[in-house]
Amino acid sequence: MQKCKDQLQREFYIRMTKRYGWTKDVLINNIENRAFEKHLTNQTNFDDTLPEKYRLQAKLAVKDDYNFDFLEMGVEHSEAELEAAIINNIRVFLIEMGGEFAFIGNQYLLPVGSENYYIDLLLYHRRLKSLIAIELKVGNFTPEFAGKMQFYLTALDETKKLPDENPSIGIIICKSKERTIVEYALKSSDKPIGVATYSYYDNLPEEMCLLLPSPEAIAAIIREIEGGA
Repeated sequence: MQKCKDQLQREFYIRMTKRYGWTKDVLINNIENRAFEKHLTNQTNFDDTLPEKYRLQAKLAVKDDYNFDFLEMGVEHSEAELEAAIINNIRVFLIEMGGEFAFIGNQYLLPVGSENYYIDLLLYHRRLKSLIAIELKVGNFTPEFAGKMQFYLTALDETKKLPDENPSIGIIICKSKERTIVEYALKSSDKPIGVATYSYYDNLPEEMCLLLPSPEAIAAIIREIEGGA
């Protein structure tokens, strides 16, 4: 807790640890990777696409920026190289994702009609009881990514989701994004999708810090963590 700069940060991590049973290593990793800031600035359409009973948990499952320093890749890399590096470091990747994810497969086969489609990474979130489809993009976010993810989520829900599981969720992880374009793209989707970036540094960019909610709004979010489903 000495790593936290103010009371709101400390309260956030204390309540998250209490509620989700973080181990010491997971807690330290989340503090060092600034999970507090990354969760509060994330971009999703979950308010409009998920039931209220587990909307908060889903929001907390998606960061705005993921730290991929552990991949040790060059600045220039392909999507295939990014995926392969993640698979080779899957344990650390799952910790960076948040500690509640289980790995199902990569290039996950999704037959639809006479065509075969492949999801880059398919995870499962234990508390949400949802399949999590992840698409990896080494460039800037474009609206077409959201349309493709919506198709994948529809197919997963129709053909792979078990009766007792909640709707599938998509996370698009890009090298960069323009927040207004993401906002408009997600508004037109009726499937739960979050859009994040990945980076090779530990600190949140200054421009992202400016997007944080007011102290009053942050306090309300932290109280909701304790009382939400």
